Amino acid sequence: MTTALKDIYNQSFISLVAKSIHKVYPELDEALFFHLVFNETWEQKTLKERMRHITICLHKLLPADYAEAVGILKKVAPDLANHELAAIILPDYIEQYGLSDWEVSIPALEWFTQYSTAEFAVRPFIMKDQERMVKQMTEWSLHPNHRVRRLASEGIRPKLPWGMVLQNLRKDPTPIIPILNNLKEDESLFVRKSVANNLNDISKDHPSVVLEIVTSWYGKHKHTDWIVKHACRTLLKQGHPQALALFGFNQANSIHIHNFNIEKNKVKIGEDLYFSFQVTNKDEQPSTIRIEFVIDYVKANGNRSKKVFKVAENKIAREKNLNYHKKISFKDLTTRKHYKGIHTISILINGELKSSLDFEVE
Repeated sequence: MTTALKDIYNQSFISLVAKSIHKVYPELDEALFFHLVFNETWEQKTLKERMRHITICLHKLLPADYAEAVGILKKVAPDLANHELAAIILPDYIEQYGLSDWEVSIPALEWFTQYSTAEFAVRPFIMKDQERMVKQMTEWSLHPNHRVRRLASEGIRPKLPWGMVLQNLRKDPTPIIPILNNLKEDESLFVRKSVANNLNDISKDHPSVVLEIVTSWYGKHKHTDWIVKHACRTLLKQGHPQALALFGFNQANSIHIHNFNIEKNKVKIGEDLYFSFQVTNKDEQPSTIRIEFVIDYVKANGNRSKKVFKVAENKIAREKNLNYHKKISFKDLTTRKHYKGIHTISILINGELKSSLDFEVE
């Protein structure tokens, strides 16, 4: 049986929190803490609701003086290092109760992110005083600890998943760019992934801005080249000509699709759809190709929505055949529900539509 993500907050973790706090703050009533956390609504709470509920319970039992409470939690943070995601209760405490005390809160976020992540908690501070926080995060981008450097990028992403959207930076991402410049050759893959994700966020609203940046970065350093490719993933899936050309994916006039077949033209919700196709190059020269397939999914209202899936990137010689056999699942997920109706599957080469077939979902 699959364990729900929200169950990272369980009796074992709460016991660890209680014991760790009690070591440095004996006044904590561990039994009362348990009673407050595991109330009658606990089982119905989502992951984020459980996190916030624990934060509120801690606030009831820790000293009323904010700085004193944060000092206790800073001593507890190393004990929770093996529970990174669950430990976001610590930066969440700062988000909830420290927005008016920057002198205590900002160093605390810097400390807590080294044992968990403060990427969510830092965002209200950015919204309250963007200029001040951009300056702070620029400093963090030069920090010796890679988790703090990552916070400099991840915390200021315009559209961080699960986090509040930073609308001002979404409209004008200019203040973010110097931070990413500081991190573009970072030795930590953890940091580089964040830089790429930040640029990918920006590309959805400002493709020209990102293309200008990545074009100037590309070919200068192996770490930066990886960031550039990952940062352009949305633009590549959209078939943006400039992004495709940057990586050598030029017009695919000489590339042809043969023997495109679907195993069966009807599939039931819950089943897998199998299909195959062959790619051929008719050019005199080898071609660099990016192969994708697109599903036009039927939505609940009867309209259709495209989803692009990458198959491979390859170099194909003249008269060479590349054969692919793929499957796509039609099992319902929390992130995607399937609906009956006529769907379409298409093959793209370097962003160009090459062939399509219809099939029915029952």
